Amino acid sequence: MPDLRVAYRLRASWQAGRLPYKKAMWHSLPIEAVAFDLDGTLFNTEILYDEVGEELLRRRGKAFTPALKDRMMGRPGPVALQIMIDDCGLDCDVATLAQESDDVFDRILEERLERMPGAEALLDHVESLGLPKAICTSSHRAYATRTLARFAYEHRFAFLLTSDEIANGKPEPLIYLTAAAKFGVAPERMLVLEDSHNGCKAAIRAGACAVAVPSKHSLHHDFAGAAFIAEGLGDRRIYELLAAGR
Repeated sequence: MPDLRVAYRLRASWQAGRLPYKKAMWHSLPIEAVAFDLDGTLFNTEILYDEVGEELLRRRGKAFTPALKDRMMGRPGPVALQIMIDDCGLDCDVATLAQESDDVFDRILEERLERMPGAEALLDHVESLGLPKAICTSSHRAYATRTLARFAYEHRFAFLLTSDEIANGKPEPLIYLTAAAKFGVAPERMLVLEDSHNGCKAAIRAGACAVAVPSKHSLHHDFAGAAFIAEGLGDRRIYELLAAGR
């Protein structure tokens, strides 16, 4: 287990409104590390999750509405499924729904998992700069590891943080405070790439340099506080940000 003392101390300061990084000027400091969200940012899995949600609720005579998708997006799996149960009045528990969700998802993942446009080039560029990278996801470790392995990406990241290690998931900042502590950098020197409002909110609350990279399912999200809203992972502003101060 990582030493979380720094992360927890920063989290306590954030909760008390004393976090010194909250007003950091992201553009005035060189980026020293990069944290990637997984679902919807590096891979097209958010679109696949939509299909899973639609199927789960279709079986129960319910609709997977855009409002429900927004409330669930970016949250740890058990939290998201509990939101679904409460919102739709389902007569089942999280464990049952999670197993059914996994069964449906596994069937489509094998055939339709894809990297998001620009992912490979951006990873190559970050590596060319000698910057460490990590994955910070609300998904479980087993799933995240399997997804990365499909493209032999495991070795490309310094570490992986998942809902298995981080009890207080996005939009709370702990996952990104922990990432900064493991990188050994101040949060404002860490670039975070996120596709959802919950993920961006977690990064912003941690004091990181948050860049929103929405796809069609999250274009309408509120990304207030993000450095900017990128037009995909190939957006030149991401590359300019990484080059700043070098």
